[in-house]
Amino acid sequence: MPKFMERQMKNMWIATVALFAVSIGLPGAALAQSAQALPIPSVDAAIDFPNAHEMPDASIVYKIVFDIGKAAPNVDDVNPGLTVISRYFNTLAKGGVPADHRKFVVVFHQGGTEIALNNAAFKARKDGHDNPNIPLMRSMKAAGIEFRVCGQGVLGNKFDMATIQPEVQIDQWAMTTITTLQLRGYIRVQM
Repeated sequence: MPKFMERQMKNMWIATVALFAVSIGLPGAALAQSAQALPIPSVDAAIDFPNAHEMPDASIVYKIVFDIGKAAPNVDDVNPGLTVISRYFNTLAKGGVPADHRKFVVVFHQGGTEIALNNAAFKARKDGHDNPNIPLMRSMKAAGIEFRVCGQGVLGNKFDMATIQPEVQIDQWAMTTITTLQLRGYIRVQM
């Protein structure tokens, strides 16, 4: 076989191997990148739906105040509202909505006030059970979600203000917080 043909076959073989390597490597890298892109790692984004009509819009500023007035049904469970909020936050991120367009505030009041307690205070009130919400709330706070608790609920439940998690701001009254945020352009979603 002439030398030029050997070189051509060798170059063709190298190109084929390179193309194969690229074709199997890129999807894996894309999947790894999308998994790493979620701001709250412990919660998945919504599942993609083929031909869905309403999708996250990167041009919209999502200003939402979430109203949590109930505890989880089981003392050892994370409040389902926190999981839904996290999933929505991650869905917006996955859909290309920039961080500065995701403005979420979670307000705890009434039966949800206890979610704001630190672990020691929660344990003391709940027969030694840990506060299961704390790890998720820390991840949510790190992602940019704000937390507020109703000061009236703190007082009414006789919670020491020092026992509120440092990630949670104590406001005068949930009613004031929610209505003020609505007047500032936030929409309210009751959980």
